[in-house]
Amino acid sequence: MGIPFLDLKDQYVELKEELDNAYDRVMKSGWFIMGRELEAFEREFADYCEARYCIGVGNGLDALHLILRAYGISAGEEVIVPANTYIATWLAISYAGAKPVPVEPDERTYNINPLLIEAAVTKKTKAIIPVHLYGQPADMDPILKIADKYKLKVIEDAAQAHGAKYRGKRVGSIGDAAGFSFYPAKNLGAFGDGGAVVTDDKELAGKIRVMRNYGSKVKYYNEVKGFNSRLDELQAAFLRVKLSMLDGWNTRRSKIARQYLSELKDVSKLILPFVPAWAEPVWHLFVIRHPKRDMLRKRLKKKGIDTLIHYPVPPHLSEAYSADSRFGKMKLPVTESIASDVLSLPMSPYMDNEAVHLIKQALSGIGL
Repeated sequence: MGIPFLDLKDQYVELKEELDNAYDRVMKSGWFIMGRELEAFEREFADYCEARYCIGVGNGLDALHLILRAYGISAGEEVIVPANTYIATWLAISYAGAKPVPVEPDERTYNINPLLIEAAVTKKTKAIIPVHLYGQPADMDPILKIADKYKLKVIEDAAQAHGAKYRGKRVGSIGDAAGFSFYPAKNLGAFGDGGAVVTDDKELAGKIRVMRNYGSKVKYYNEVKGFNSRLDELQAAFLRVKLSMLDGWNTRRSKIARQYLSELKDVSKLILPFVPAWAEPVWHLFVIRHPKRDMLRKRLKKKGIDTLIHYPVPPHLSEAYSADSRFGKMKLPVTESIASDVLSLPMSPYMDNEAVHLIKQALSGIGL
């Protein structure tokens, strides 16, 4: 029997009665968009994130895009973004009409390097989007200091970091606003696409509530050219059930991560995750590095161990951006090095100690 990277059926097995009840409740209500379940989830998730407002939207990309639009960031303006991130972070900026300005990561944490941000600020810069990659918080204090100096917005991409903490504070409540994803594989995942904006900014929250619903507060009366990006009632109801489990699941993930760190510390040529003292990650992913990553992955697969690569192609080298001369000629050596040798090992709250031990034995026996 092999070890899957992630098996999402486990959540349903654990929560079958509660999830079935949530489904039954929504179906019997006859109300499927913008109803009581969404309102309740928005209150509960805002409280969880230690923020005042939560606005449910269609997905994590929409969350970031709508924040940028609501802040009026548009064509001719720039947004500083990690070079090492999933392309959705960049796409949100492009959808708003602005230009992503990539900054290299700290090679230890893989998150944006605060020491390099100020050099990227220009008169056109309007915001910084730090990403809490793999579930580990970015170093927010120096980012906030730069933002304050240049009057920039700080928009957290917390798509992989539900419940993570930076210096004791929940991510999502540190910057001006945050975008979350509820893609099924996330620590807090729906059974389909979903996302949310979290903020303490009352004016921003009001704008996004209008923008997500065709630009309308009252049906058929449209104030602005809005979008259709709404978290539906079923997903909200399911997420309410799962939210009650999130801290427990994150604790289980942390235990698995600690065992990985202990058991893999002496495996030759592996670079293990680094966690700063101020970070409380939630281990959405457990990412190692190895100089012969592709060969290692193939050999693990032969032993029945599934892995993934997050991410094999940096945004600036993707076809989506490389055709643009502003990006195609960029040299981002740290980002490119990370992309060439990162490998994500299985990580799930349903893993047990034996699975980690078997992975350790497999890695030790490969001998690359």
